[in-house]
Amino acid sequence: MERTAADPGPVFAALADPTRREVVRLLAAQPGLTASALADELPVSRQAIAKHLAQLRDAGLAEAEHTGRETRYRLTPEPLAGAMEWMVAAGAQWDTRLERLKRRL
Repeated sequence: MERTAADPGPVFAALADPTRREVVRLLAAQPGLTASALADELPVSRQAIAKHLAQLRDAGLAEAEHTGRETRYRLTPEPLAGAMEWMVAAGAQWDTRLERLKRRL
């Protein structure tokens, strides 16, 4: 199966992990956090945070900005919109199917 830019799979895979969801929440609340600052907020090591951030970046959900010796991260929410569109479309299909079933019964 070929992936497209609108494919929500990488976003869902990235958000499947509760630590990554918490990183997303923290970046939404406090843009520009470093991996060390995120590690201070969560019960995981800085190295683990770096791996989570890499997965979020691969899914297009985070960007890194190098400032001197620090790397600061910010949430890039655009891919979330694509995932939401997919969920709305999937939900609409189920609504239609359930309505047809309801009429038949």
